[in-house]
Amino acid sequence: MLEIKNLKVCYDDVLAISDVSLQVEPGKIVALVGGNGNGKSTTLRAVAGLNAAAAGSITFNGEAIHRLPAHKRVPMGLSLVPEGRRLFPRLTVLRNLQLGAFTRMDKHEVLRGIDEMLDLFPILKERATQLAGTMSGGEQQMLAIARGLMARPKLLMLDEPSWGIAPKFVTKVLEVIQQVNQTGVSILLVEQNLQKALGIAHYGYVIQTGRIVMQGKGQDLLNDDSIKKAYLGL
Repeated sequence: MLEIKNLKVCYDDVLAISDVSLQVEPGKIVALVGGNGNGKSTTLRAVAGLNAAAAGSITFNGEAIHRLPAHKRVPMGLSLVPEGRRLFPRLTVLRNLQLGAFTRMDKHEVLRGIDEMLDLFPILKERATQLAGTMSGGEQQMLAIARGLMARPKLLMLDEPSWGIAPKFVTKVLEVIQQVNQTGVSILLVEQNLQKALGIAHYGYVIQTGRIVMQGKGQDLLNDDSIKKAYLGL
C-alpha cells in the first residue's frame, strides 16, 4: 500500500533523514520506532506532504505521491494524526469531527461517520458538545484519532499517540488502534514507547540518525537482545 524508497528530507540545509525505506502492506500495523530526534515524525510528515522530499520516492497504492501537495493526498486515503493532537480547542467535539471530513462531499455519509466514531469512542458521545480543549489528554487523543478517521483513510498515520496521556489511556489507545486496524484500515505508527508499539505491530522498523537500522516482525524485534539493551534498558 505504501512504499518509501531512499527518502531524504532536509530542514533548510540541515539533514533530517538521510535514507529511509519502508513498506506498509494492506491491512497491517507497521511501527516506526526509535529515540527522539531520529526522524520518525519527519518521515510521517513527508508521507503526509508536510515536509518535502529532497530525494527518494513515496508511492501510495501504486501512485507516486512525493510531489503532490498535502491536500491532494488526503482524498487518496492518507490521514495523519499529528504529534500533540492539534485539535481545535475552542470548538466542540462534534465540530472537530466534522472538520475531519472537510474533504468529503457526501454529507449523509459524513453524518453516518460521526455516528460510527461516537460508537467507537463512547467517551466522545458523552462529551459531544464539550469544547475539545477542556477534555483530558487521553480524551483528546481519542478525538484526534476519530477526527483522522473521519476522512475515511485507507492508511492512518499516528504520530506518538501515547504522548502526554495517563498510562490507563495509553492501553486504551492501543486497543483502539487494533480495533481500527481490524476494520481494514492500515496503520503506520510512530511511537517512542517501543515496547507498546512493537507489541501490537505486525512489522517494525527501527530508525536511528535518519536511517533504518533494523527491521522485522514486531515480536521478533521486541525479543532482539540489541533492541532490549539499546532501548529497553534490559
